[in-house]
Amino acid sequence: MVSDMGSLWNSAGDLMMKTMEMLHSLTGSWGVAIILLTLIVRALLHPLTQKQMVSMQKMQKLQPRLKVLQEKYKDDKQTLNREVMALYKENKVNPAAGCVPLLVQLPVFILLFRVLTSYDFTGVSFLGVSLDGTVLSTMGKALGLAIPTAEIGVMSIVNAIIANPAGLANVALYLPNLLLLIGIGFVTWYQQQLSASGNPQMAMMNWFMPLFLTFICISLPGGVLLYWGVSSVMGVVHQVRVTRQTAREMQEKPVLYKDKPV
Repeated sequence: MVSDMGSLWNSAGDLMMKTMEMLHSLTGSWGVAIILLTLIVRALLHPLTQKQMVSMQKMQKLQPRLKVLQEKYKDDKQTLNREVMALYKENKVNPAAGCVPLLVQLPVFILLFRVLTSYDFTGVSFLGVSLDGTVLSTMGKALGLAIPTAEIGVMSIVNAIIANPAGLANVALYLPNLLLLIGIGFVTWYQQQLSASGNPQMAMMNWFMPLFLTFICISLPGGVLLYWGVSSVMGVVHQVRVTRQTAREMQEKPVLYKDKPV
Protein backbone atom coordinates (compact mmCIF):
# COMPACT_ATOMS: atom_id res chain seq x y z
CA MET A 1 0.00 0.00 0.00
CA VAL A 2 2.79 2.40 0.99
CA SER A 3 4.82 1.48 -2.10
CA ASP A 4 1.78 2.05 -4.30
CA MET A 5 1.27 5.51 -2.80
CA GLY A 6 4.97 6.24 -3.31
CA SER A 7 4.76 5.18 -6.95
CA LEU A 8 1.66 7.31 -7.47
CA TRP A 9 3.37 10.29 -5.85
CA ASN A 10 6.48 9.89 -8.04
CA SER A 11 4.36 9.47 -11.18
CA ALA A 12 2.43 12.64 -10.38
CA GLY A 13 5.72 14.46 -9.86
CA ASP A 14 7.09 13.19 -13.19
CA LEU A 15 3.89 14.29 -14.96
CA MET A 16 4.13 17.77 -13.45
CA MET A 17 7.80 18.01 -14.39
CA LYS A 18 7.14 16.93 -17.99
CA THR A 19 4.28 19.44 -18.21
CA MET A 20 6.60 22.23 -17.12
CA GLU A 21 9.28 21.13 -19.60
CA MET A 22 6.69 21.07 -22.38
CA LEU A 23 5.54 24.58 -21.45
CA HIS A 24 9.18 25.69 -21.50
CA SER A 25 9.70 24.23 -24.96
CA LEU A 26 6.61 26.11 -26.19
CA THR A 27 7.44 29.46 -24.59
CA GLY A 28 11.23 29.40 -24.39
CA SER A 29 11.07 30.82 -20.85
CA TRP A 30 11.22 28.95 -17.55
CA GLY A 31 9.52 31.87 -15.82
CA VAL A 32 6.56 31.80 -18.20
CA ALA A 33 6.47 28.00 -17.88
CA ILE A 34 6.18 28.26 -14.08
CA ILE A 35 3.41 30.87 -14.40
CA LEU A 36 1.46 28.73 -16.90
CA LEU A 37 1.90 25.62 -14.74
CA THR A 38 0.57 27.59 -11.76
CA LEU A 39 -2.45 28.70 -13.79
CA ILE A 40 -3.13 25.10 -14.87
CA VAL A 41 -2.93 23.79 -11.30
CA ARG A 42 -5.18 26.61 -10.01
CA ALA A 43 -7.70 25.93 -12.78
CA LEU A 44 -7.82 22.20 -11.95
CA LEU A 45 -8.32 22.97 -8.25
CA HIS A 46 -10.86 25.73 -8.87
CA PRO A 47 -13.98 23.68 -7.98
CA LEU A 48 -12.47 22.73 -4.61
CA THR A 49 -11.21 26.25 -3.94
CA GLN A 50 -14.60 27.70 -4.85
CA LYS A 51 -16.37 25.37 -2.44
CA GLN A 52 -13.93 26.21 0.34
CA MET A 53 -14.20 29.99 -0.10
CA VAL A 54 -18.00 30.00 -0.36
CA SER A 55 -18.24 27.93 2.81
CA MET A 56 -15.88 30.28 4.65
CA GLN A 57 -17.81 33.35 3.50
CA LYS A 58 -21.15 31.90 4.59
CA MET A 59 -19.75 30.94 7.97
CA GLN A 60 -18.40 34.45 8.40
CA LYS A 61 -21.71 36.08 7.50
CA LEU A 62 -23.54 33.86 9.98
CA GLN A 63 -21.34 34.93 12.90
CA PRO A 64 -23.79 37.64 14.14
CA ARG A 65 -26.62 35.11 14.41
CA LEU A 66 -24.32 32.55 16.03
CA LYS A 67 -23.38 35.12 18.69
CA VAL A 68 -27.06 35.80 19.36
CA LEU A 69 -27.70 32.08 19.80
CA GLN A 70 -24.68 31.68 22.07
CA GLU A 71 -25.91 34.50 24.28
CA LYS A 72 -29.51 33.27 24.32
CA TYR A 73 -28.64 29.66 25.19
CA LYS A 74 -25.40 30.16 27.13
CA ASP A 75 -26.78 28.05 30.00
CA ASP A 76 -28.23 25.31 27.81
CA LYS A 77 -25.50 23.70 25.68
CA GLN A 78 -27.77 20.99 24.30
CA THR A 79 -30.33 23.49 22.98
CA LEU A 80 -27.51 25.70 21.70
CA ASN A 81 -26.02 22.85 19.67
CA ARG A 82 -29.44 21.96 18.26
CA GLU A 83 -30.19 25.57 17.27
CA VAL A 84 -26.74 26.06 15.72
CA MET A 85 -27.16 22.93 13.61
CA ALA A 86 -30.63 24.14 12.58
CA LEU A 87 -29.10 27.47 11.54
CA TYR A 88 -26.47 25.69 9.45
CA LYS A 89 -29.14 23.52 7.85
CA GLU A 90 -31.34 26.54 7.10
CA ASN A 91 -28.48 28.27 5.28
CA LYS A 92 -27.07 25.08 3.73
CA VAL A 93 -23.72 25.51 5.48
CA ASN A 94 -21.43 22.63 6.41
CA PRO A 95 -18.75 23.71 8.93
CA ALA A 96 -16.42 20.96 7.68
CA ALA A 97 -16.89 21.85 4.02
CA GLY A 98 -14.06 24.38 4.12
CA CYS A 99 -11.55 21.89 5.51
CA VAL A 100 -11.98 18.96 3.13
CA PRO A 101 -11.07 20.86 -0.07
CA LEU A 102 -8.01 22.29 1.69
CA LEU A 103 -6.83 18.80 2.64
CA VAL A 104 -7.21 17.69 -0.98
CA GLN A 105 -5.33 20.72 -2.31
CA LEU A 106 -2.41 20.44 0.12
CA PRO A 107 -0.71 17.39 -1.48
CA VAL A 108 -0.95 19.05 -4.91
CA PHE A 109 0.75 22.21 -3.69
CA ILE A 110 3.42 20.17 -1.87
CA LEU A 111 4.06 18.24 -5.07
CA LEU A 112 4.39 21.43 -7.11
CA PHE A 113 6.75 22.84 -4.48
CA ARG A 114 8.84 19.66 -4.66
CA VAL A 115 9.07 19.87 -8.45
CA LEU A 116 10.18 23.51 -8.39
CA THR A 117 12.79 22.99 -5.68
CA SER A 118 14.26 19.87 -7.30
CA TYR A 119 14.73 21.42 -10.75
CA ASP A 120 18.10 22.95 -11.62
CA PHE A 121 17.51 26.62 -12.46
CA THR A 122 21.18 27.60 -12.05
CA GLY A 123 21.85 30.90 -13.77
CA VAL A 124 18.23 31.22 -14.99
CA SER A 125 16.31 34.43 -14.34
CA PHE A 126 12.91 35.86 -15.24
CA LEU A 127 12.30 39.61 -15.26
CA GLY A 128 15.44 39.93 -13.15
CA VAL A 129 14.28 37.32 -10.60
CA SER A 130 16.89 34.61 -10.06
CA LEU A 131 14.91 31.37 -10.22
CA ASP A 132 17.53 29.37 -8.33
CA GLY A 133 18.57 32.10 -5.89
CA THR A 134 16.89 32.98 -2.61
CA VAL A 135 16.55 36.51 -1.26
CA LEU A 136 19.37 35.75 1.17
CA SER A 137 21.68 34.18 -1.42
CA THR A 138 21.18 37.00 -3.94
CA MET A 139 21.89 39.59 -1.24
CA GLY A 140 24.91 37.56 -0.20
CA LYS A 141 26.17 37.64 -3.77
CA ALA A 142 25.72 41.41 -3.94
CA LEU A 143 27.60 41.82 -0.65
CA GLY A 144 30.43 39.54 -1.72
CA LEU A 145 29.81 36.70 0.74
CA ALA A 146 32.10 33.77 -0.07
CA ILE A 147 30.22 31.03 1.78
CA PRO A 148 27.91 28.24 0.51
CA THR A 149 24.32 29.29 -0.16
CA ALA A 150 22.98 26.81 2.40
CA GLU A 151 25.00 28.53 5.13
CA ILE A 152 23.74 32.05 4.41
CA GLY A 153 21.34 33.22 7.11
CA VAL A 154 19.83 36.49 8.22
CA MET A 155 22.72 37.23 10.58
CA SER A 156 25.21 36.50 7.80
CA ILE A 157 23.54 39.20 5.70
CA VAL A 158 23.42 41.64 8.61
CA ASN A 159 27.15 41.16 9.30
CA ALA A 160 27.96 41.45 5.59
CA ILE A 161 26.03 44.75 5.35
CA ILE A 162 27.98 46.11 8.32
CA ALA A 163 31.28 44.99 6.79
CA ASN A 164 30.49 46.02 3.21
CA PRO A 165 27.53 48.45 3.00
CA ALA A 166 28.63 49.49 -0.50
CA GLY A 167 27.57 46.04 -1.71
CA LEU A 168 23.94 47.10 -1.36
CA ALA A 169 24.47 49.27 -4.43
CA ASN A 170 24.41 46.07 -6.54
CA VAL A 171 20.60 46.21 -6.54
CA ALA A 172 20.25 44.32 -9.82
CA LEU A 173 21.50 41.17 -8.08
CA TYR A 174 18.94 41.04 -5.27
CA LEU A 175 16.19 43.66 -5.70
CA PRO A 176 13.90 41.64 -8.06
CA ASN A 177 13.82 38.67 -5.64
CA LEU A 178 13.34 41.02 -2.68
CA LEU A 179 10.47 42.88 -4.37
CA LEU A 180 8.79 39.56 -5.21
CA LEU A 181 9.05 38.54 -1.55
CA ILE A 182 7.60 41.88 -0.40
CA GLY A 183 4.77 41.47 -2.93
CA ILE A 184 3.93 38.01 -1.56
CA GLY A 185 3.86 39.44 1.97
CA PHE A 186 1.52 42.25 0.90
CA VAL A 187 -0.84 39.92 -0.98
CA THR A 188 -0.96 37.62 2.06
CA TRP A 189 -1.79 40.60 4.28
CA TYR A 190 -4.55 41.65 1.88
CA GLN A 191 -5.98 38.12 1.87
CA GLN A 192 -6.08 38.22 5.67
CA GLN A 193 -7.92 41.54 5.52
CA LEU A 194 -10.53 40.01 3.22
CA SER A 195 -10.91 36.97 5.46
CA ALA A 196 -11.14 38.95 8.70
CA SER A 197 -13.65 41.52 7.43
CA GLY A 198 -13.86 43.40 10.71
CA ASN A 199 -13.47 40.37 12.98
CA PRO A 200 -11.39 41.64 15.95
CA GLN A 201 -10.34 38.07 16.82
CA MET A 202 -8.46 37.92 13.51
CA ALA A 203 -6.57 41.18 14.07
CA MET A 204 -3.41 39.46 15.29
CA MET A 205 -3.47 36.93 12.44
CA ASN A 206 -3.69 39.80 9.96
CA TRP A 207 -0.09 40.66 10.81
CA PHE A 208 1.26 37.34 12.03
CA MET A 209 0.59 35.39 8.82
CA PRO A 210 2.29 37.85 6.41
CA LEU A 211 5.33 38.16 8.69
CA PHE A 212 5.54 34.41 9.24
CA LEU A 213 5.18 33.69 5.52
CA THR A 214 7.82 36.30 4.65
CA PHE A 215 10.20 34.67 7.11
CA ILE A 216 9.58 31.26 5.49
CA CYS A 217 9.90 32.56 1.93
CA ILE A 218 13.14 34.44 2.53
CA SER A 219 15.02 31.14 2.12
CA LEU A 220 13.03 29.80 -0.85
CA PRO A 221 14.31 29.83 -4.45
CA GLY A 222 12.97 32.46 -6.85
CA GLY A 223 11.16 29.79 -8.88
CA VAL A 224 9.08 28.84 -5.85
CA LEU A 225 8.46 32.52 -5.01
CA LEU A 226 7.25 33.10 -8.57
CA TYR A 227 4.76 30.24 -8.26
CA TRP A 228 3.68 31.42 -4.81
CA GLY A 229 3.24 35.00 -5.95
CA VAL A 230 1.15 34.15 -9.01
CA SER A 231 -0.95 31.66 -7.03
CA SER A 232 -1.53 34.23 -4.25
CA VAL A 233 -2.66 36.92 -6.70
CA MET A 234 -5.08 34.46 -8.31
CA GLY A 235 -6.33 33.55 -4.83
CA VAL A 236 -7.05 37.20 -4.04
CA VAL A 237 -8.94 37.71 -7.31
CA HIS A 238 -11.00 34.59 -6.60
CA GLN A 239 -11.66 35.64 -3.00
CA VAL A 240 -12.81 39.13 -4.03
CA ARG A 241 -15.22 37.59 -6.54
CA VAL A 242 -16.66 35.19 -3.96
CA THR A 243 -16.99 38.02 -1.41
CA ARG A 244 -18.97 40.12 -3.88
CA GLN A 245 -21.13 37.12 -4.74
CA THR A 246 -21.91 36.59 -1.05
CA ALA A 247 -22.68 40.30 -0.64
CA ARG A 248 -25.23 40.09 -3.46
CA GLU A 249 -26.79 37.07 -1.78
CA MET A 250 -27.10 39.05 1.44
CA GLN A 251 -28.98 41.77 -0.39
CA GLU A 252 -31.31 39.24 -1.99
CA LYS A 253 -31.87 37.26 1.25
CA PRO A 254 -31.02 39.64 4.10
CA VAL A 255 -33.19 37.79 6.61
CA LEU A 256 -30.70 34.91 6.63
CA TYR A 257 -27.96 37.14 8.03
CA LYS A 258 -29.78 39.43 10.46
CA ASP A 259 -28.57 39.72 14.03
CA LYS A 260 -31.76 38.30 15.42
CA PRO A 261 -32.70 35.51 17.81
CA VAL A 262 -34.08 32.43 16.14
